[in-house]
Amino acid sequence: MKTIDELLAEGVSGKRVFVRADLNVPLEGTTITDDGRIRAVVPTVKALAGAGARVVVASHLGRPKGAPDPAFSLAPAAARLGELLGAEVAFATDTVGESATATVAGLADGQVAVIENLRFNAGETSKDDAERGAFADQLAALADLYVGDGFGAVHRKHASVFDLPARLPHAAGYLIATEVGVLKKLTDEVQRPYVVVLGGAKVSDKLGVIDHLLEKADRILIGGGMAYTFLKAQGHEVGISLLQKDQIPAVLDYLKRAEERGVEFVLPVDVLVSPEFPDLKTKAPANPTTVAANAIPADEEGLDIGPETRKLYASKLADAGTVFWNGPMGVFEHPDYAEGTKAVAQALVDSPAFTVVGGGDSAAAVRTLGFDEKAFGHISTGGGASLEYLEGKTLPGLAALED
Repeated sequence: MKTIDELLAEGVSGKRVFVRADLNVPLEGTTITDDGRIRAVVPTVKALAGAGARVVVASHLGRPKGAPDPAFSLAPAAARLGELLGAEVAFATDTVGESATATVAGLADGQVAVIENLRFNAGETSKDDAERGAFADQLAALADLYVGDGFGAVHRKHASVFDLPARLPHAAGYLIATEVGVLKKLTDEVQRPYVVVLGGAKVSDKLGVIDHLLEKADRILIGGGMAYTFLKAQGHEVGISLLQKDQIPAVLDYLKRAEERGVEFVLPVDVLVSPEFPDLKTKAPANPTTVAANAIPADEEGLDIGPETRKLYASKLADAGTVFWNGPMGVFEHPDYAEGTKAVAQALVDSPAFTVVGGGDSAAAVRTLGFDEKAFGHISTGGGASLEYLEGKTLPGLAALED
């Protein structure tokens, strides 16, 4: 895989460089609530612009249905990128139309432009190779070189991620190089004990990674909504908590295999429950009750791990050599249910281990709860991509960057 440093050494001055970034940031209206993914691509964009390239940044945002939708415009992200770069960033109001063509043509050496949301064009995500390829051809007309730096999208076989690199000389940006280096430490160069913390809503989202990590991890801690499927599999009442009944056979198989392989599987011993889901807009007090994990009332819902589980999980992380964490322990967006996620984050901060926060909601939680990002070994920008890499899958966007 060619690196951006090799590309820079060959010279990029005056050349149009298409940077496939991941600017898929959370928005409230037009306000960005977490700019971590934008900040992550800044080193690559700065290096290219500083070397005199004419930088064309492209990304998706959200899931528009193959047509323009103002709610998913990249305009706020483009403005924030300009603030972080300390330079004006031009913005094209389409992807491959008149605005994009004119905006790119108007760039001088060292200048940066962002084109509109790639998913406003149905060709970006099409499963039809010809349709996707046709869109890639149009994108290729905007550039001379390609730099892949949108790690959060490399598990997608999309036009700008998979097809476009085949049409232009290409290299990996700094973010992708960093992410791949970190993930190798979680697969090929593990310092033990290797502890994995998995949370989030659904067991089904984590099936592949659990299956793969049963071969590699020493200890797996489970929290979040997915924990209740595990508790149900053990025969416990889970009330109206999140539950995937169809996944119980898979969960039982994992618990059995973990025991056979000597992998310690740790589930909550107590949880915070309430008869109703909290109001995340007003953050009105929820007044939860703490109960044993095997004593959840039939008419209540588990929404966070309890204080004894927080202590237990902290103790299970204290001696770790490597920690991978993906998924919050509860509804961290509400202060009454944030303590479980906060406790895990603090345990990672306190640990001497190499710690990786696996993107998505976990990364957002770390920043929302006020932790210093530098206190962690690495905070990934790609939750789904990280998980699929750890599952041992071939990621289309990485394969496309190989020479």
